[in-house]
Amino acid sequence: MSVSRHTAYNLMGTAAPILVALVSIPIYINLIGEQRYGMLSIAWILLGYFGVFDLGIGRAAAQRIASLDKTQATRGQAFWTALTLNSVLGALGGLAIWPAAHYFFAHQFQIENDLKPEVLQALPWLVLALPLSTITGVLSGALQGVERFLQLNAINATGSILFQTLPLLAAWLWTPDLGILMPVAIGSRLLGVIFLFFSCLRHVTSNLTPSFNTHEARELLKFGGWITVSSLVSPVMVMADRFIIGAIIGAKAVTQYTVPFQLAERSTIFPSALSSSLFPRFAKDSDHDGKQIAVISVRLLLVLMTPVMVAAILLADPFLRIWISSEFSEQSALTLQILLIGFWINGVARIPHARLQATGHPNVVAICHLMELIPYLVVLFLGLNVGGVAGAAAAFTLRVFADHILLSAQAGTLRSTIFLTWCGLVFLGAALLLSQQSLSTPIMVSAGLVLFALTIFWSIMQAPGALKKWIKNLYKRA
Repeated sequence: MSVSRHTAYNLMGTAAPILVALVSIPIYINLIGEQRYGMLSIAWILLGYFGVFDLGIGRAAAQRIASLDKTQATRGQAFWTALTLNSVLGALGGLAIWPAAHYFFAHQFQIENDLKPEVLQALPWLVLALPLSTITGVLSGALQGVERFLQLNAINATGSILFQTLPLLAAWLWTPDLGILMPVAIGSRLLGVIFLFFSCLRHVTSNLTPSFNTHEARELLKFGGWITVSSLVSPVMVMADRFIIGAIIGAKAVTQYTVPFQLAERSTIFPSALSSSLFPRFAKDSDHDGKQIAVISVRLLLVLMTPVMVAAILLADPFLRIWISSEFSEQSALTLQILLIGFWINGVARIPHARLQATGHPNVVAICHLMELIPYLVVLFLGLNVGGVAGAAAAFTLRVFADHILLSAQAGTLRSTIFLTWCGLVFLGAALLLSQQSLSTPIMVSAGLVLFALTIFWSIMQAPGALKKWIKNLYKRA
């Protein structure tokens, strides 16, 4: 099955939850308030990044299963061994994180006193979610390894929609109390895990008998060790802004940052879909073919994403005014625009990131992330104190630019794409400067249309017929 079809499945699986989020977020804010939504968003973030406790086993399982012949019994051994390891690690991690989470939310996080009992009541459910998260990593990785992207995305999309809507339904029918919303959210996540498990039984293990193999455990832990370093460092860099904002400014500011962050993050839907579908191919292909496909994929993302992001930056302020409110737009529009630039380059960096991990070089990714950690935290703290939530967005954007340069250089895609990257950055910078002016006048509207037209023209010129034919042939052969 082709990369293009797998990418289409990934796109459809990601698009449905995004559409639901666009509708549900303003309803959430109006129904439960900005403070509760800020807390709930932090809980969702933690659920998404609790995979750190799997010691990289989920990603290792995907790489291991993809590189094995489907007739080999070791595929089943790798699956059951990874599932056993992650179940144990998730349970131990939940017990370990409980006291730390209780102390932070009880004594460090700035939140109204009448809301604090709700937060503390919801914490045990958040801890119980950790094993679900680590198990989900193995189940999803296994289906990715055998290239069952249709089943994987159908289940994940359904689970994500339930995860977003069931707590909202509970808040509307009963109460906005976080002590109720959290177990409802965890229950919806459990349903997704059950469906993923039965899909793996059918497509990954077949008739292979469940077993735990110590050799497979060593191989998984060896590969996953460096993945763990990235899993420890990368979530810290992604989540630190939320916690620092909450500790310094308060929960309301977390919402003013998190909503733009979630919106901007949705722009990586196509890069995520493409890199996910390429991962098992990178694990199987030769180094030369893999590098060719990686370079072409990066160039393709640059010419496709740049016009979209230019338009998004120009329309960010009016969109937030219509979607939520004028007051919210005044507080968060600039933050959204800066984050859009960050996620533009972050989306491109997903290709070298996937290639390095799939070809057995997770140590390179981990070392790059370690190099970024301390400088990022320093810049984040300075940016937050100088520019508020917009300063935090600027710190994130600078960090992902550094990440892109480091990963692309190691994966061999930087020299071939650096010109397009800087040209795209010029267009995005021009859109950001233009958006700071009022776009309500005919002159400014015309200027915005001219800039967008120039970006489209540039993208077309950078994707000539020969390149498009080359892309088509390479992906068809893949």
